[in-house]
Amino acid sequence: MIEVKKKFALKTDNLARLTSEAELISEKTFTDVYYDSPNYYLTKNNIWLRSRAGNFNSKFPVFSLTKDKSVNYYEEITNEKDISKKLNIKFKNNLKISLESVGYQSFAIIESKRKKYQKDGFTIDIDKMDFGYNLAEIELLVNSQKETKEASQKIINFAKSHGLEIIPVRGKVIEYIRRNNPDHFKTLELSYGFSL
Repeated sequence: MIEVKKKFALKTDNLARLTSEAELISEKTFTDVYYDSPNYYLTKNNIWLRSRAGNFNSKFPVFSLTKDKSVNYYEEITNEKDISKKLNIKFKNNLKISLESVGYQSFAIIESKRKKYQKDGFTIDIDKMDFGYNLAEIELLVNSQKETKEASQKIINFAKSHGLEIIPVRGKVIEYIRRNNPDHFKTLELSYGFSL
């Protein structure tokens, strides 16, 4: 499956419109631990590796990151051995040990309070992070790359119909990095070739 998702800044009025008549699916608090190498190999390549409640999840970009940034396309992998293989790291008992054996370490620990909704076939996540950042993410899952363009347009149309602005918005990890590690943030901007 390919995730097609777009992040949006939240204001009180558009949050109310977005969640009106939506079905609340779940409400939870969780802590994510994000990993990278000391030279930021993963994040420089738009690869995001995290552990949540001891379960690893990785997101690898399907397309190259562009200045547009309007919609993100990722292949999501949750099996530890598959993640290790994709990262070209020898698997040793578990992924955390495997990562540590080659120098990977955590660079961000973020607690989020999330409300997940379903509305008109879209999944909507409303996140409030422990460092004072809030955002909404609208997502569709598709089976193949050829479906991503249509899914992107559906997300944008849905967002516009709910009064959301179609502008680039930093994800929670990028915003965390910007606020807490200026050197890492500068490295990402230089690597991507544009301002985040």
